[in-house]
Amino acid sequence: MILSRLSDYLRERRRASLADMAIGLDSAASALEPMLATLERKGRVRRVAPAVGCGTSCCKCDPASTVVFEWAGDAPAS
Repeated sequence: MILSRLSDYLRERRRASLADMAIGLDSAASALEPMLATLERKGRVRRVAPAVGCGTSCCKCDPASTVVFEWAGDAPAS
């Protein structure tokens, strides 16, 4: 996976969960995490505070579905 492909994905959508990015980019969430960390250090993306939850207390949600990033770099592609 190329870092620019991940950047384009988030730039177009503005915000996405780690699970959504993994599905949309046909990649493993574990492969995306280091790239997202790089983009975060560069100020291109930021981690968004997780939602309160799905409404239940079972704690069985996939952690990747609760980790959300949003694009903080330049404007979205036209």
